[in-house]
Amino acid sequence: MSKLRFRVVEEAFQKKAVEVTPPKERPSDFFGQNVFNRAKMFKYLPEKTYEKIVDCIDNGTPLDGDTADVVATGMKKWAIEMGVTHYTHWFHPLTEGTAEKHDAFVVHDGKGGMVEEFSGKLLIQQEPDASSFPNGGIRNTFEARGYSAWDPSSPAFIVGDTLCIPTIFIAYTGESLDYKAPLLRALEAVNKAAVDVCHYFNPDVKKVSAYLGWEQEYFLVDEGLYAARPDLLLTGRTLMGHESSKNQQLEDHYFGAIPTRVLEFMKDLEIEALKLGIPVKTRHNEVAPNQFELAPIYEECNLANDHNLLIMALMRKIARKHGFRVLLHEKPFKGINGSGKHNNWSLGTNTGIMLMSPGKTPEDNLRFVTFIVNVLMAVYRHNGLLKASISSATNAHRLGANEAPPAIISSFLGAQLTQVLDHLEKSEPENLMLAGKQGMNLGISRIPEILIDNTDRNRTSPFAFTGNRFEFRAVGSEANCASAMMVLNAAVAEQLKIFKEEVDGKIASGKEKFAAILEVLRKEIKECKPIHFEGNGYSEEWKAEATRRGLDCETSVPVIFDNYLNDSSIKMFESTGVLTRKELEARNEVKWETYTKKIQIEARVLGDLTMNHIIPTATQYQTSLIDNVYKMKDLFPSEKAASLSSRNLEIIEDIANRTNYIKVRVDEMVEARKVANKIEDERSKAVAYHDIIVPMLEEIRYHIDKLELVVDDQLWTLPKYRELLFIR
Repeated sequence: MSKLRFRVVEEAFQKKAVEVTPPKERPSDFFGQNVFNRAKMFKYLPEKTYEKIVDCIDNGTPLDGDTADVVATGMKKWAIEMGVTHYTHWFHPLTEGTAEKHDAFVVHDGKGGMVEEFSGKLLIQQEPDASSFPNGGIRNTFEARGYSAWDPSSPAFIVGDTLCIPTIFIAYTGESLDYKAPLLRALEAVNKAAVDVCHYFNPDVKKVSAYLGWEQEYFLVDEGLYAARPDLLLTGRTLMGHESSKNQQLEDHYFGAIPTRVLEFMKDLEIEALKLGIPVKTRHNEVAPNQFELAPIYEECNLANDHNLLIMALMRKIARKHGFRVLLHEKPFKGINGSGKHNNWSLGTNTGIMLMSPGKTPEDNLRFVTFIVNVLMAVYRHNGLLKASISSATNAHRLGANEAPPAIISSFLGAQLTQVLDHLEKSEPENLMLAGKQGMNLGISRIPEILIDNTDRNRTSPFAFTGNRFEFRAVGSEANCASAMMVLNAAVAEQLKIFKEEVDGKIASGKEKFAAILEVLRKEIKECKPIHFEGNGYSEEWKAEATRRGLDCETSVPVIFDNYLNDSSIKMFESTGVLTRKELEARNEVKWETYTKKIQIEARVLGDLTMNHIIPTATQYQTSLIDNVYKMKDLFPSEKAASLSSRNLEIIEDIANRTNYIKVRVDEMVEARKVANKIEDERSKAVAYHDIIVPMLEEIRYHIDKLELVVDDQLWTLPKYRELLFIR
């Protein structure tokens, strides 16, 4: 082991857990203490202002400037009492992360001093430089103005000495430049469409909310080892590294005892998360070594998404305090599980009904089946778009490998729900008896009790029904959940509108309401059958079958992004008011450019590591073997020397062949990048990087990993998988 590697590994093994002193209070006592939630609003705002802001949050009622001023005053008073000195508009640009610019609560008092001030105008909007964030050509350098605008539905929170105000981010010309604005539009679209359909069953429904429960998977590695791996440092994943002799094959890490250092990190993270109102609940070891999971109680979708972005920032910060680095890349280590972010999604009404849960009466279950079938129809209509919503250069390494779902969108329902839909599809209207106001008798004796507690789980299904919700399992670990959630909610909104138009048309022509609903449902059950798959998503047979069914089976990420600009996608986004064609075209430019840049960085890093670490180290070992061969010739008779040196000669030749291949391929990769970089069209450039550069990365890696097995361990400079994955 090289001296540098020995030192960083030794330091990693010697690190002790940073002991966390938990608060003396129960979590419920300090939950949300750093959030300007309703309890704080009630305390710091006048009664009428409190009522107005609650009406705005619950019902979308606009706030006037005077009310915003009063809210800002109360928010500032609370923040200053908490030791806050600055405020920032916290938003989600098209970078997968968050952005913030801090300003102090100070202005001149006109007498040579300063006073703390925070007005409604400052609360409502600011002007970040829109040309400095990814914008797909909507903003040029000489057209820099953009606006961040307050989102009252997501409460302000305190991090350190700064009051963070969740906002949307738009261009001066009005286009969205973030993830939050279209997500909010999609949530409003699904609210309106779902309320209209709910009125078939309950006219008291006034609002339908989308709920999200994310499950965040991540890896932890020792900070010293991380720093000794430039590929991890610069790309988030290992671009080389032979798998460890022992990894996850014994399945002994999953749900095992949490290592002491890791548990202290988790405690610290949970305390800070709870203070910020993030309802973290579950923690455990995941399947791969040094892989873990964190999950909260589900929340309203917009708030849950904000909390996920906030938790990822907290994880990065707190991990360093404990001597770790958190890896959120979807596939940081080859040959073991990658990390996803399962998005558990459902819809619920203001009357307390969860629309993805079965009820106790036939009418309740008809409502349940109505929403299930319409979700399936939405997923079927837009399966390629849903795949595009979770696709990226990083997630491409994970999909279809080690328990991650494949890059084909299908939906698993479970045996019971499948039987219900099959029965409904084959039933004739005259065989279904109306039961008056009690609902519709579907002719299935056990339908009120279906799915109470039992559906199986299919880990290869990207979009699985799990009893009272759908689990979108294909979302990547470091992704912004809004990318998938805005597509899913918008697609469901569009489908519910189509469904209602068809049902209303049949009612207008004389059909009884429930009979009309059943007739449309039967048609949709037949139509969306291609998306329904209960088997092994990894099998080659499924790939062939999915192609036959007409599902999107494309694997090239840049080409998958084309789904955003399909006529059906543009129509869906525009009809629901979520995104315009111009915004979609701009976002695709950003996606293609981001894909290119990520592969470009990986290629540069691999080239540098190859020339500065791998080839010099392999050549040094080769030289020592050559020296040994010559010494053997001096020491032994020629025949015996040849016999004794044969193994070394094989290794010498192997190293020579591999280092030569690596050097040639790295040079070819550099030249290929130069050619690709001259392509002006962002899509064509991204496709070139996918088709030409990505295979080169894999080919070069293969030979580096083989060299790792033969080169003297004392010379190898980079920490190996066995060291990165088993630090305790």
